[in-house]
Amino acid sequence: MHPGKALLLVVVAVFVSGCATRSYVDERLARLEARQDVQESRIEELTSTSSQALERATDAGRLAQGKFLYSVVFADDGFTFDSNNSALSSTMQARLTELASDLKADNRNVYLEIQGHTDSTGPAAYNQQLGLQRAEAVRRYLHTQGVALDRMATISYGEDEPAASNDTTEGRAMNRRVVVVVLT
Repeated sequence: MHPGKALLLVVVAVFVSGCATRSYVDERLARLEARQDVQESRIEELTSTSSQALERATDAGRLAQGKFLYSVVFADDGFTFDSNNSALSSTMQARLTELASDLKADNRNVYLEIQGHTDSTGPAAYNQQLGLQRAEAVRRYLHTQGVALDRMATISYGEDEPAASNDTTEGRAMNRRVVVVVLT
């Protein structure tokens, strides 16, 4: 074989293998960049979730430092929730409107901890979520009545703190309640 042809074959072989290596590197780099984009998106999501959790924890800490003034328990006739429901009855709305008016008339810097409760019917995880939905419904309604959102925090006790026995219909009804704790 002619030495020029051999050299040409070596150059072509190096060039061809270099192109294959280049496309392989480009493909791997594209995969890594895509993975990095997914990770950055997840980090942003976690940062947002962490910020929200910190805000709630700060609110709860502020509440914990306050002095207990009184609590309002919404567990009497007309003040309890229907089973599997977080909608406020007209009776509850009227009482919450009265509470908001009392708070505004008192003109004190108070914080409200709104505690949602359920009976023991259904799975515990569902009851935890339902208790939070009930507390949030009260929080939203009080806000429509002029109570500042940053002065209220919600918490769910789910089925963990019953006010009455879950063995009777009446007891379960008493447990489907919201408690508003007023702190200074």
